[in-house]
Amino acid sequence: MRLMVAGGGTGGHIYPALALIEQLQRVEPETEVLYVGTTRGLENQIVPKAGIELRTMEMQGFKRSLSLDNFKTIYLFMKSVSTAKKWLKEFKPDVVLGTGGYVSGAVLYAAAKLGIPTVIHEQNSVVGVTNKFLSKYVDEIAISFEAARSQFPSDKVTLTGNPRAQQFLNAAGDEFSWTQVGLRDDVPTVMIFGGSQGAPKINQSVLMALPELNQRHYQVVFATGQKRYDAFMEQLAGQPIADHVKIVPYIDNMQTKLSHVQALVSRAGATTIAEVTALGLPTIMIPSPYVTANHQVKNAQALVDAGAAEMILESDLSGTSLLEAIDTLMLDERTQRQMAGKAEKSGHPHAADDLIAVMKQAIAKHQKSRG
Repeated sequence: MRLMVAGGGTGGHIYPALALIEQLQRVEPETEVLYVGTTRGLENQIVPKAGIELRTMEMQGFKRSLSLDNFKTIYLFMKSVSTAKKWLKEFKPDVVLGTGGYVSGAVLYAAAKLGIPTVIHEQNSVVGVTNKFLSKYVDEIAISFEAARSQFPSDKVTLTGNPRAQQFLNAAGDEFSWTQVGLRDDVPTVMIFGGSQGAPKINQSVLMALPELNQRHYQVVFATGQKRYDAFMEQLAGQPIADHVKIVPYIDNMQTKLSHVQALVSRAGATTIAEVTALGLPTIMIPSPYVTANHQVKNAQALVDAGAAEMILESDLSGTSLLEAIDTLMLDERTQRQMAGKAEKSGHPHAADDLIAVMKQAIAKHQKSRG
């Protein structure tokens, strides 16, 4: 298969695409891929490291207020559509996949106008502006949350889940021992992780809960975020840290370590939800209030409704509320087992394969229409 992928800006658009590409190349080794991203997005660092050809174009979003910048946005979009048509004619993809971001809008619009099979993948429960725009033009739409279905033309939608789930599950069996970081493998462990940059309110709540966490019989692994580690340690001001509590700037090799914890405290991004449901991991979700359309709350609510997670709104977060939620999971094995089972049932362990099937469905639709 010849696949062109468009998506960029944030990891939430990039990692599902890379997971899909990895699985496609596993089942079809002759697959050729061209990734189209933005000049300033994270894809410039991530995609080349994955050994995938990357081409970029300049894009920007609309300003909500009246602004001359919006004229530039329209100009860049039209220019990008023209560039995309040129690249599409050169690469001749069998199908084009969009995973989100403004660049996805230009590339998939161009592909649709050229009569090339097109598919978009929506990671969140609240549909992004670009995917709403593209839904009128593309052949197929894959969603990660059932709640997104009603926001699209119903005859185009397939629930696949997030391809990151299948990729994460494939890597989760790697060997690991907590003794490598001075902990024990025979003691239940909770991980607290507010994202790669950390989350100030989560960090402050952990700081307030630390005296009690020092007294618990379960282990705690807490990542402050790279940029916030020094400030957090200064705030401790000599406060003791028990041997069973580990405070680190960042947690690498996450997929392996998550398969060795009993519960997680985290944000509610689409990628995180794909990962925890793939593993069947009980999770306390603290949605970020700083995202478009408050979509993390809606992402988390889908799992809460299924009994697969607990949620604490950041406005309700404190050392006390965090400690109570963690204790509920870590000290009650029955609750932990029930939530783990419901989290696993909410997952999509074959998400990448299902998205590949949707892409082939789009190709077949075009072949059928041509007679």
